[in-house]
Amino acid sequence: MIVGLTGGIGSGKSFAADCFARLGAGVIDTDLIAHALTRPDGAAMPAIVAAFGDWARAADGALDRAAMRARVFERPAERARLEAILHPMIGAEVERAAAAIADRHPYLVFVIPLLVEGGRWRDRIDRILVVDCPEDEQLSRVIARNGLAEAQVRAILAAQATRAARLAVADDVLDNAGPNPALEHEIATLHQRYLKLARG
Repeated sequence: MIVGLTGGIGSGKSFAADCFARLGAGVIDTDLIAHALTRPDGAAMPAIVAAFGDWARAADGALDRAAMRARVFERPAERARLEAILHPMIGAEVERAAAAIADRHPYLVFVIPLLVEGGRWRDRIDRILVVDCPEDEQLSRVIARNGLAEAQVRAILAAQATRAARLAVADDVLDNAGPNPALEHEIATLHQRYLKLARG
């Protein structure tokens, strides 16, 4: 069984994924794969530089994330061009990783920030789990964590699916509004449910 874990930026996806991993689920994070593909020796870098030019490469040879973020969030066509390069590579890496670890875990969790926006993962996912929190909390968390300006974070939020759109497709929801001391317990409860579902 495969659970698609998603949520807006700053919602708490990484924390939830870490909890599932500690409980024994096999976790594959598409953000980590994207970072690996765009590091200095990453497989995506030649295609990105060919498509966008040398400005897309930082001094160390990795993707210049700040420059690319500024470019694609203001230009939907450029964002689509970047996604056309990265998404097939990410998909192939996810499948490779899943094949390598599937027999060692009772179920898999794919962490996919843009699960709702893309739609391309729907046929691979058995359940969609949304980590949810109000947009103002996303905003404050991302500003504190990433040091981005409020306008930059708002642009990222505007490019993502709305909270309502994510909740509309969710099979399961983790409420991560405010400090939620019960969150780990809720994740453990979901884990037990997923174990039963995986056993059929």
